[in-house]
Amino acid sequence: MTDPYASAGVDTEAGDRAVELMKAAVSRTHGPGVLGGVGGFAGLFDLSAAGAYAKPLLATSTDGVGTKIALARAIDKHDTIGQDLVGMVVDDIVVVGAKPLFMTDYIACGRVVPERIADIVRGIAEACEATGTALVGGETAEHPGVMEPDDYDVAGAAVGIVEADAVLGAERVGEGDVVVAMASSGLHSNGFSLVRHVLAERRIALTDRVDELGGVAAEVLLEPTRLYTLPLLGMLEQGLGIRAISHVTGGGIAANLARVLPQRLAVEIDRQGWQVPAVFDALAQLGDFPLTDAEGTWNLGLGMLVVVDEADAAGVVAASEAAGIPASTIGRVEAAPADASGWVQGAKGVDGGAVRLTGSYR
Repeated sequence: MTDPYASAGVDTEAGDRAVELMKAAVSRTHGPGVLGGVGGFAGLFDLSAAGAYAKPLLATSTDGVGTKIALARAIDKHDTIGQDLVGMVVDDIVVVGAKPLFMTDYIACGRVVPERIADIVRGIAEACEATGTALVGGETAEHPGVMEPDDYDVAGAAVGIVEADAVLGAERVGEGDVVVAMASSGLHSNGFSLVRHVLAERRIALTDRVDELGGVAAEVLLEPTRLYTLPLLGMLEQGLGIRAISHVTGGGIAANLARVLPQRLAVEIDRQGWQVPAVFDALAQLGDFPLTDAEGTWNLGLGMLVVVDEADAAGVVAASEAAGIPASTIGRVEAAPADASGWVQGAKGVDGGAVRLTGSYR
C-alpha cells in the first residue's frame, strides 16, 4: 500500500530512524529529575530534584543559531550546530544566576536525513551534558514544498531555577565594580550575515580555502560557541561578588553590557584590554573596514562580561582561566556622564546604563 503522506514528501520512517540514532546521546543528559524516556508527547521534570529553595524563580530563554547553518550545509558538517544552540540558549539563563534544569529543541527541515538530524541532536545533547542540562524533548518537522530538501533550521528553549534573593542584575551594580571579560571561542553564532556578505563581495565560496583565515572558510568559521554555564555557576558557588553578567551576542559588546547596568552608571571599555582573535582581523581586512565598524555586530573575542566587586575580580579571572577560558579586567563602573552623546545607552528595550569603547585595538 502506498503511503499518501510519503507521496506528499514526508517520510515518517526517516524520522523514526533519526530518533533511534540520537536516543543514546539524549538519554545521557537525563538525571534524577527527568521522568520518562525519549519519545513522549511532553517532557516531565521533577522540580523537587532541583533542591530546596525558599523562594524559587524559574528562568527561561529561547534562541536559534541564525545563518551559521549555511556554513554547516556548505561542507555537510552538522555536529557542532547543536553546541551553538545550547550556548545561545542555556548561557542566557546563567546570566541571571540561574542553574539550568532542562531544554527542548525544534528542527524544521525540507527533508529528514536521519544521520544529519542525529548529528544535530547529538551535538545538542553533548552540550547539554556539558552544562548540566537535561534534554527532555524535541521535535523534528519535515516541510516539503516550503523548505528546500537540504534546508533546515534549529531552535531551542530552556528552563533554569534561581533563589529569588540571588538573582543577578542591574540593581546590584554599583560604582567601583569592575568588568571582567571572558574570552569567546570566535564568532559564536552572531553576525554571520555580515560574514557571508564579506565573503560574497570578495567572491569567496564557503568551500574555498582562504589564506587570510588559514583554512577552508566554512571549516574555520564553524568553530562552535564556547559554553560558560558551569564555570560561571562555579564562581557563584564560591561566593564571589558577582553583580551582573552580560552574554555578548547580537548587538555586540557595548549594547549587551549596557543592558545590565542601571541608568545612572556607565563603563568605559579599554580596547587594549584583550587580544582580538585573528579571525576577526581577517574578516575585517577581507571586508575592507576597521574593527570598530563591527563592534555592534561581532563579539570581537569577548563572550561573557562579568560585573563584579573589585575585591573579587582577581578571583573571577582565576576561576575563568582555571576552566580554560582566558579572562581580563577591561573596565570600571563609574557615574554616568552628564552628556552621554557618543555612548551606547541600553538596548533591546532596556533603559540601561551607558557604555563606550575607547582606545585602539592591539
